[in-house]
Amino acid sequence: MTDERTTVDLWFDPLCPWAWMASRWLLEVEKVRPVRARWHVMSLAVLNEGREAQPEERWRGVRVAIAAEQRLGNEVLGPFYTALGTRLHNRAEPYTVETIAAALADAGLPADLVEAAGSTDYDEALRKSHHDGMDRVGQEVGTPVVSVEGVSFFGPVVSPAPRGEAAGRLWDGVLLVAGTDGFFELKRSRTREPIFD
Repeated sequence: MTDERTTVDLWFDPLCPWAWMASRWLLEVEKVRPVRARWHVMSLAVLNEGREAQPEERWRGVRVAIAAEQRLGNEVLGPFYTALGTRLHNRAEPYTVETIAAALADAGLPADLVEAAGSTDYDEALRKSHHDGMDRVGQEVGTPVVSVEGVSFFGPVVSPAPRGEAAGRLWDGVLLVAGTDGFFELKRSRTREPIFD
């Protein structure tokens, strides 16, 4: 039996609350539309290089995520991102090596992957993953990047993440506008912070 779901690629940095909101929305979309999320890593540290100093802690989670993907395959990124994002965003835990180690345990991943947090060994693969996402949408945006069937876009920036059929309707609308030739931007000022469950 073949899976008739369409693969939707999402690039995230675990630090970004808006990527977290979009990722939770996409998981809701999976329940009401024939899509399947596939996760990829991008980096706000890479994105902002040359614009401002990048503190070492910005690299920790993305390095560990890439190390996990390199060692165990792409399918571990979703569980790791969910575990780390829940700790960072929903529980407001600090972005420390200890929190990353706890997220690895939550996701059932090897504890020694946390060593990648302070290593540059995976930075080339991190940059490659980051640029794979950014090259689809241009350099004037950030995270998240979503790509489906040749249509790629930044966002959506939404709070709270819609649930159920509301998530599906947003998906339908986003695909409609993003798939329109010549369509580039639809934006309004944010009037609220991310609302986490």
